[in-house]
Amino acid sequence: MRHTLILMRHAKSSWDDFNQPDHARPLNKRGRASAHALGKWLAQKHLLPDEVLCSSSERTRETLDRLTLPTIAKVSHLDAIYLASADTMLHHLRKAEQPTILMIGHNPGIAHFADQLATQTPNHPRFQDYPTAATTIFHFNLNHWKDAQYSAGQIVDFVIPRELMARDTDL
Repeated sequence: MRHTLILMRHAKSSWDDFNQPDHARPLNKRGRASAHALGKWLAQKHLLPDEVLCSSSERTRETLDRLTLPTIAKVSHLDAIYLASADTMLHHLRKAEQPTILMIGHNPGIAHFADQLATQTPNHPRFQDYPTAATTIFHFNLNHWKDAQYSAGQIVDFVIPRELMARDTDL
């Protein structure tokens, strides 16, 4: 059975208030536009998650909200995914119950996680540094997420919002 992981780094956050705790930073104007563009792209590709695993930070929550996806059956805001390592993200992915999962997290862990999951990394200059709002679509051949392993995800798409917005004026 095919399972799909939409692995997304949060959109660009604001640094307007340097006294604000990192966990509480919201998105900036560019981040809000990027999240909207990603949501539209996901909808156009019919890549709508059945379940969301999202860091508990303000910028990941706002990224999710601004995707403006239709109602999702299950959304989990997890403290454990905030600045998590690849191993921690894999641990939580293995607990997922639905076939299409959206996971929203932070660097450097999410870039390492994407790299570790891939059977083959894409030929894209930004994949290794995984800039804000970078999104990878993985397909896995599994019966259950509990069986997910590193080096088992086939990358079917990788995108950064800047490219989306440059090529599609409707976004």
